[in-house]
Amino acid sequence: MNILIALGVPCMREAGTAGLVLQQAEELRKLGHRVDCWFFADVITKPRWPARLSDLEFAWRLSRRIRKNPTQYDVVNLLAPWGCVYGLSRKLFPSPDLPLYVFTMQGSEERYALVMRAEDRKGRATNFRWKNRLWHRVYHQTLYDLSISTAAFGAVANREGWTHSELKYRFQPGRIWYVPNGVNKEFFQPRTFCEGDATRLLFVGTWLDRKGIYYLVDAFTQLAPRLPSLTLTVAGCMLDEQQIRAYFPMEIRTRVSVVPFISREAMPAIYGGHDILVLPSLIEGMPLSLLEAMATAMPLVTTNTCGMADVIEDNFNGLLVPAANGPALAASIQRLRESPELRKSLGAQAQQTARRYTWDAIARQLETIFLQAVRSKRT
Repeated sequence: MNILIALGVPCMREAGTAGLVLQQAEELRKLGHRVDCWFFADVITKPRWPARLSDLEFAWRLSRRIRKNPTQYDVVNLLAPWGCVYGLSRKLFPSPDLPLYVFTMQGSEERYALVMRAEDRKGRATNFRWKNRLWHRVYHQTLYDLSISTAAFGAVANREGWTHSELKYRFQPGRIWYVPNGVNKEFFQPRTFCEGDATRLLFVGTWLDRKGIYYLVDAFTQLAPRLPSLTLTVAGCMLDEQQIRAYFPMEIRTRVSVVPFISREAMPAIYGGHDILVLPSLIEGMPLSLLEAMATAMPLVTTNTCGMADVIEDNFNGLLVPAANGPALAASIQRLRESPELRKSLGAQAQQTARRYTWDAIARQLETIFLQAVRSKRT
């Protein structure tokens, strides 16, 4: 098959969505397919629209570029929301030459709006006040609605988004699939567990309110005064040390280390050099950091919400806590750091679970969806 995967973000292997698309493309090529990836700069070299309309401008130019050479691809896999214009144009101006459109989505915009509205009430989501909520509903949610409803098939990275999309947009069963993200095989490494108390906590990800950063601060602030050896590393946050440390009380800031940017090649060593992964996200699609840490047999504490709960079973391969609950997060970290036996058990089961999520297996799931799309067009 000739496949196009397109998304309106910079081409950076270290970035979450861009990195997973590049990995998917690499694995699909190994299966014998020709795959092109178009990122923002491939479609728009000089933006002409206002910055807040950049998603729509990318979608518009992307659609025009695909329609100029409609026979170039058998199937186009456009990440939501950037498939909105092509999907709509394909419905309004159909042509047998146009490639089938398959959407991919990481999370749920409805879940995002619900969670961030609750955070705004607590004063912990200042970027989601009523004006931003209105703009989100009128603009962003409309783009997502069009991206999903006009597609022939779809792949969603968590079960909540999968079932919600199927029901909301009235897709027939078998048109939208649950396809989680994957993990590279180099992350599967042996781990040496310390026999005493664990002291090195790790958070991996951009420093955003939806990642539960305020609850991470709450938990560490609660634990640090009574555990003088406890440290926290914030990795891949894309902010400098001073900005991150400013979130913590003055007396414990020196115990917070910050690594703003990490190459993909360095990530296995980061996981291997820490004892416990803490991922307090309020909403996720399917976080790569979760799967990568599991592959290194790293014990972890995360939240019982979309994405994480698809992979983690509480007390089996990790610990789950309610989202937006700093005391519960602190209690689970304390429990895990004090029990070498629990860390070994959870870490071993986490690594075993991660073996079901290697990128070659995930690519075969995507291949199945693309093949179904091509066959449906022929019939």
